[in-house]
Amino acid sequence: MWILIVLIVILCLFLLALRGRRGHPGLARLRRWSYAHRGLHDETLPENSMGAFRAALEAGYGIELDVHLTADGNLAVIHDSSLRRTAGADVCVEHLKLWELSRYRLLGSQEKIPTLEEVLELFSGKAPLIIELKTKRGNYGPLCRRVMEALRDYPGDYCLESFDPFCIYYLKKHYPQVIRGQLSQNFLKEKGLPFPWILRFIVTNHLHYFLIRPDFAACRYEDRNLLSTRLVRKLWGVQGVAWTIRSQEAYDTALSQGWMPIFENINPKGKENKS
Repeated sequence: MWILIVLIVILCLFLLALRGRRGHPGLARLRRWSYAHRGLHDETLPENSMGAFRAALEAGYGIELDVHLTADGNLAVIHDSSLRRTAGADVCVEHLKLWELSRYRLLGSQEKIPTLEEVLELFSGKAPLIIELKTKRGNYGPLCRRVMEALRDYPGDYCLESFDPFCIYYLKKHYPQVIRGQLSQNFLKEKGLPFPWILRFIVTNHLHYFLIRPDFAACRYEDRNLLSTRLVRKLWGVQGVAWTIRSQEAYDTALSQGWMPIFENINPKGKENKS
């Protein structure tokens, strides 16, 4: 009898831990769009470049982009902290001032590394943005504050996401009106990660959601059917965002299952009317 009671209590605690926030009015507008991962980039237009963002806007897509905090408090739009892969330089964004960063060009092009303000000026409310906050060495507070300062008078729709739960918790505490999402994947399958198994288990299974109360769960497409992910969506009604979709078949599947799609290397068909 006591064993049954304990199991029921554990089950209830498990289900309560998965609770996000549902019903943010801005999500309805974001759901009407598909999102080009780091812009509509290809062999001629580098990822996270103004050219790739311009191409996505012209094609009628929203975008997903990545933001880092520079050494002088500016916001650089680039995926990796290191510039080795994207610009061929063995330096980190967080160690550079904006004027130093402006000297580098994205590989194979004359495209420079944009600032968030430049991207906001380009889009100016014409299409929505999914902005990923890339933290480094615990700088989630300054990064969140600086991004929200840049977005203060922005006229368009956007949401913020991060792999860092501290970042999402900071948004919940200080900017509760903002649409926020937790990025995740099945970390239990990944090797060489710098944090222990128990933390990988918690984040993979969304057991911290009751603390951060995200509006959406941004999951790797291949990991979308984990039990905890299904419960987060079906039981608590949290919106799902699927990344990164690389085929028309996966795109169609994601849409049919109610996921907001973030795609790459395809020009998907079947986008909904944005009007």
